Amino acid sequence: MATEVTMPQLGESVVEGTIGKWLKQPGEHVEQYEPLLEVVTDKVDTEVPAPVAGVVREIKAEEGATVRVGEVLAILDGATDELPASNSAPPTVPHPQREAGSPPVSPVVARMVAEHNLDITKIEGTGLNSRVTKQDVLRYLEQKEGRKQKAEAITQPEPAPAVAMAPPQPTTVPSSIRHQALSDTDDTETLPLTAMRRAIAEHMVFSRRTAPHVTSVFEVDVTHVVAHRAQHQAEFERQGVKLTFTPYFVQAAVAALRAVPRVNASYAEEGIVQHKRIHMGVAVALPDGLIVPVIRNVDEKSLVGLAQAVNDLAERARTRRLTPDETLGGTFTITNHGVSGSLFATPIINQPQAAILGVGAIQKRPVIVTQNGMDAIAIRSMCYLSLTIDHRLLDGAVADQFLSVMKAFLENYR
Repeated sequence: MATEVTMPQLGESVVEGTIGKWLKQPGEHVEQYEPLLEVVTDKVDTEVPAPVAGVVREIKAEEGATVRVGEVLAILDGATDELPASNSAPPTVPHPQREAGSPPVSPVVARMVAEHNLDITKIEGTGLNSRVTKQDVLRYLEQKEGRKQKAEAITQPEPAPAVAMAPPQPTTVPSSIRHQALSDTDDTETLPLTAMRRAIAEHMVFSRRTAPHVTSVFEVDVTHVVAHRAQHQAEFERQGVKLTFTPYFVQAAVAALRAVPRVNASYAEEGIVQHKRIHMGVAVALPDGLIVPVIRNVDEKSLVGLAQAVNDLAERARTRRLTPDETLGGTFTITNHGVSGSLFATPIINQPQAAILGVGAIQKRPVIVTQNGMDAIAIRSMCYLSLTIDHRLLDGAVADQFLSVMKAFLENYR
């Protein structure tokens, strides 16, 4: 009996996925529920299990292909009579300028349209039922950029006539350099980009090209935070919760976002989009990249709740058990690069957010403190906080105000 394996519903707002890697090839046997392939949706890798046991007869979607929910991925032969559960119909996704009755779009396309402030009705869709795909948006952006450059070229003054010059003499590359180049070529290996690495590259380049980045750095005394964690760590462990420093910085960021709500916003051509809820992304380092799961309504959680949420998302991110929906909708991001020893950094903004916070390593250092009007040298636990902002909607004074609130919150933690 032949069984069709279809693209599953991987999240409420996900209507398509990209084939990351096939774990089985035609002719190979697969057990029921054994991972058959990996699907990538916006940097989240998800293993798709075989619905029944059998032999892979045919693979219908190659690695790198983007496939809609419900479309056939592969056919299994020799399977049992048990039929796979049918996929639910793909949901529609909220979309800028989306007309009634138009086909749904992926979250990636919706985000790109919003980030570039595009009119979706002007983009020709080449997908199923004329659906606009990621490639359609990229092609439209390239054409738009080409028209812009052409218009700019027309407005430029005519260049001065070139002066005839003697042709350049051929340059002879020294044999030592030529031999070194050959040696380097022989000793290198080009590794293919993973879907996650490619997505990160595209997103980071887009962010730097879109938003003017400005970074402010504050030094913070976190001695009270270190003491509080040491005092309550065992108590948390008895509740089955690992208490790290990240929840403390999340709490401080929430306090700062409440005091300076302009940072909890996004830039758009029609104005500043102010978010009323705080959904905080917490970056998690993986062996092959970085992923940012989101804690929703983070301001409603206690320290215990934050510790539980941070541990849960980080653990499921590292074991590739996150759903695509859990990486969407963030309004502010924290990256704790200090866990690897980094003192301070200038992180790249997670578009379309207004800012990103970098947390450096906590180190004991001698600092000057004032007690009873007298200066003294004391050993304190110190760290650097860096806030990178989108200068289109935030200024340095706002960044400093935000960091000042965080500094006061952490230095007076009880």
